[in-house]
Amino acid sequence: MSDLFSLTVLLGILGTGIRLATPYLYAAIGETFSQRSGVLNLGVEGIMLMGALSGFYMGVTTGNLWIGLLAAAFVGLLMGLMMAFVSVTLQATQGISGIGLHLFGLGLSTLLFKTMLQGRVESISGFQPIRIPLLADIPYLGEVLFNHNIMVYFAFLLVPVANFVLNKTTFGLSVRAVGQNPESADSLGVNVNLVRYTTVSIGGILAGIAGASLSLALINLFQENMTSGIGFIAVALVYFGGWRPWGVLAGALLFSMVNALQLWIQVLGIQIPSDIAVMMPYILTILALAFAVNRTRAPAALTKAFNRGEN
Repeated sequence: MSDLFSLTVLLGILGTGIRLATPYLYAAIGETFSQRSGVLNLGVEGIMLMGALSGFYMGVTTGNLWIGLLAAAFVGLLMGLMMAFVSVTLQATQGISGIGLHLFGLGLSTLLFKTMLQGRVESISGFQPIRIPLLADIPYLGEVLFNHNIMVYFAFLLVPVANFVLNKTTFGLSVRAVGQNPESADSLGVNVNLVRYTTVSIGGILAGIAGASLSLALINLFQENMTSGIGFIAVALVYFGGWRPWGVLAGALLFSMVNALQLWIQVLGIQIPSDIAVMMPYILTILALAFAVNRTRAPAALTKAFNRGEN
């Protein structure tokens, strides 16, 4: 009986961890594109908040979750373009620009929440689980791996797609070249600013979708500052993953599994102070980053502005 209980708990942690990894994957894969081109966007958290709010609001008012998702992606695109304009065109310090974008998203989402939704925390019937035939019938793991909502499936599908785009396409080659040596890329005819605008915009779109995955699929509501640091963790996961989509996936799963573990610890009533349980994922992230940063090399032009006249 204890073995069956242990297996049930283990499968529960696995299933919960897979779901919790969803917003991290969207945000971190988008940030991977941005950083591989040389732009560090610390405003991911703010974009996620605006994406979560816009997606939830449009989903509630129209009754169509897909319209809500499109709204979140559009808002993410606009905020990505804002970041690109400030950091690429105006060549402002990227770290400060990103923090400014985060504060902008945090403040504006709070203001709109109080005006458009009157500050009421309401729930919505979000994206429902889709059971994949045959695969979901696999003993034990079938229900855990193949019975999730569409946002979860898209998040995990995004990893091989991003890996292919970055490593097997001309666009990906341009992104990597711009992130390593923008002067050389420019001399070969690559439009450095256009590439950076494109990647930061991709990052903005995916961050907006990450926020919507919370309000439309994972939590199914919106409340102030509901991301609780997910955007900053996503930025850290890019470093942990060595600026590679598969590495980002490994980091997202590691963090989300530990997060799921602390949730189950509280559910099962294990005698561990709740504050310590909540701290576990973040402590692990700090430790993992301490080892990962020493093993990987960042894009050489990361956070560096490009001036065409200097090459």
